[in-house]
Amino acid sequence: MADEDHEAEPAIAWNARDYVPLPGVPDEMVNAEGKVRPVWQPFVNALSGMTASELSERFARADRYLRDAGVFYRAYDGQDDTRAWPFSHIPVIIDDDEWQALADGLKQRADLLEAMMADFYGENRLVSEGFIPPALVASNTEFLRPLVGIDPPGGHYLHFVSFEVGRGPDGKWWVLADRAQAPSGAGFALENRVAASRAFSGIYGDMHVRRVAGFFGAFRDALQGDPAGNEGRIGVLTPGPANETYYEHAYIARYLGISLLEGEDLIVVNDRVMVRTVAGPMPVSVLWRRLDAGFTDPLELNPNSRIGTPGLVSAIRAGNLTMVNALGSGMVETRALLAFLPALSRRLLNEELKIPSVATWWCGQENERRHVAENLDQMLIGPAYSRMPFFDDSGQSFTGERLRARKEGSVARWLDKRGPWLVGQEAVKLSTAPAFIDGKLAPHPFSLRVFAARTRDGWKLMPGGFARIGSSDDVAAIAMQSGGRAADVWVVSQTPVARPTLLTQESRIPRNKPANLPSRAADNLFWLGRYIERAEGNLRILRAWHGRFAEVDDRGQALLTRVEAYLDQIGLDLSEAALPPSLLRDIDSAVYSAGNIRDRFSPDGWLALNDLSKTARRFVDRVKPGDDAAHAVTVLLRKLAGFAGLVHENMYRSTGWRFLSIGRYLERGLHMTRLLGELSGADAPDGALDMLLEIGDNVMTHRRHYNVYTDHLTITDLLALDPLNPRSVLFQLNQILAEVEKLPDHGYPTQMSPLHRETVRVQAGLAVMTADTVSTDYYLTLERDFEALSDCLARNYL
Repeated sequence: MADEDHEAEPAIAWNARDYVPLPGVPDEMVNAEGKVRPVWQPFVNALSGMTASELSERFARADRYLRDAGVFYRAYDGQDDTRAWPFSHIPVIIDDDEWQALADGLKQRADLLEAMMADFYGENRLVSEGFIPPALVASNTEFLRPLVGIDPPGGHYLHFVSFEVGRGPDGKWWVLADRAQAPSGAGFALENRVAASRAFSGIYGDMHVRRVAGFFGAFRDALQGDPAGNEGRIGVLTPGPANETYYEHAYIARYLGISLLEGEDLIVVNDRVMVRTVAGPMPVSVLWRRLDAGFTDPLELNPNSRIGTPGLVSAIRAGNLTMVNALGSGMVETRALLAFLPALSRRLLNEELKIPSVATWWCGQENERRHVAENLDQMLIGPAYSRMPFFDDSGQSFTGERLRARKEGSVARWLDKRGPWLVGQEAVKLSTAPAFIDGKLAPHPFSLRVFAARTRDGWKLMPGGFARIGSSDDVAAIAMQSGGRAADVWVVSQTPVARPTLLTQESRIPRNKPANLPSRAADNLFWLGRYIERAEGNLRILRAWHGRFAEVDDRGQALLTRVEAYLDQIGLDLSEAALPPSLLRDIDSAVYSAGNIRDRFSPDGWLALNDLSKTARRFVDRVKPGDDAAHAVTVLLRKLAGFAGLVHENMYRSTGWRFLSIGRYLERGLHMTRLLGELSGADAPDGALDMLLEIGDNVMTHRRHYNVYTDHLTITDLLALDPLNPRSVLFQLNQILAEVEKLPDHGYPTQMSPLHRETVRVQAGLAVMTADTVSTDYYLTLERDFEALSDCLARNYL
């Protein structure tokens, strides 16, 4: 237990009972006399001059941006659902001088957390000298023993931290929680800023709001200058698309121009971390970690982890990897430690804590436990080792009043028994910020999430961060999962502000090599191309079938039956519906593949792909066979063409483009080969050849090229062997070969790779054929060859 001289020192929280707020007026906007604060005056004046329709249009502009950008978060409510980002349009505005005072206090706090980390994983004097009870370290699941004694490259444990900050109605700031494990929200803060600046474009420019780009630029420069990063790459390590903030991980990686990596992308070889790329393993030296430390290495930490990489701890131990933040940093988030920070600040920094924490008592100490029991009416009780503010722990924390109601016996005896696992914190009353509700401003409680990054010049704070606005007067309603909303935070200067950019000022611009494509990303790009092309091929067959169904006669029945059987073979059962639900399978798979590479996928492409998915869902099961279904399919084909056009016109011709293109060409070639084998043989029913031309979008081309009726030879010549026809099988093989020749032949520097050799063989085999030598059996062989090419590509690169 701690010595008497070093017992917890609760901060003096604001006395909400002595404060009487003005009814219906947000505390942030007015002073004690009820007058609008000077920093808010320009915004309030501008707002009051807007009509209701103008304000509505401005808010709609911001919402449209967030919707088009695809900003979302994941709500774990039993359905693992993704939800649109809940944006509160009115920003929180803070004067620059006040912000600088807050920033100074939070920089001090970041230094304190760094010093605590150095002690926890170093000499451990804070425990031996009695400043921290041994139980808070020894029983803490975030204390990772394999990391003890490991000095991080550069000497720093913490590089990027955030703080949950609240303000009392009396104007004083308090820290509600420290975040160092894998702080989230910085990317969302960027999106909030873009949305708010679009809603209030003129006002934003006139009010001298401090920009946030310089914060990210300074942090990126620090990562690039890390001692372990000279020979390796930098990556953002994400748990994957199922994580609630995956959108932010992808956004930050894209914004900073660094790779988004998952555990399966990495291997450790000779204590060096390597990323699996299509050009072979490439070294990685800096990982900005966005998953909890215990899941990073199943070999030395959590053996049940399926999202980590065995050997990461070994690489850190060898000094070959900088982890941002260091593994084990979740220790400093422990809620019970808030009670000891004032003494720790004096011990480690020789300074008083500039910004106090919310008043906290660890119930593992007798005096503190007695104080909590005697003041239950002013307390929230919750887990001592939790890493979140009370209002984020749904169901875990409860008021003292509720505790009395639940306990049949003595609360004091219960606290004696459970004390080491509990803390009491003073129930806070947060200041209110304006939220636009039902056409007027209403006061709702808020907290700030403020971000600090270690740069070459020390700690730098993002000027603003983002605010969480409660959905009601209840402080617990601040959490996103409880209906809270996010607002931008404007730090306003009295003078014009600089407009920093992430663009480098150096004459030589470092550029990543094209082959630095992780194999997982290449895999998703390849299958994205295949799924999109497969969906298009199926839609073209369905349109042709429904077009004929609308005008069917006895002669055409055999063709419909034949095509219907073919559709059934590929999983499209027309007996279920005119547009079978299984039609969504390939579109959903394309969305899934694109979702796995959000950092490499343009917002326009993502929007177009999701629009296609939504439209398909609207049509499936709702259209009637015949003309109605044919029209619906035409709409979907146009949307597919729009998506394909965006990709073709906008995507950089890098290695990723080649895998996407190979996937498309391979699937189109396979699709046409199967159709030719099914509908161009001697036993094909009447009208089959004309249907092939329609499906291949070659009706007009055939009329121009052949001055005869459609027959087996002309169809074979045009759809199988014409090297200039973008729908022919040979055209697809020519394109595949052209792209394969540009892929990195790692492991085969002086000869063809197996994929290259196999592609040449298949392409040459078809190129020397003539229309009269192509048979149904050959199509079956060619179909197997296409599948073999896919397997060979996977073995070589994926």
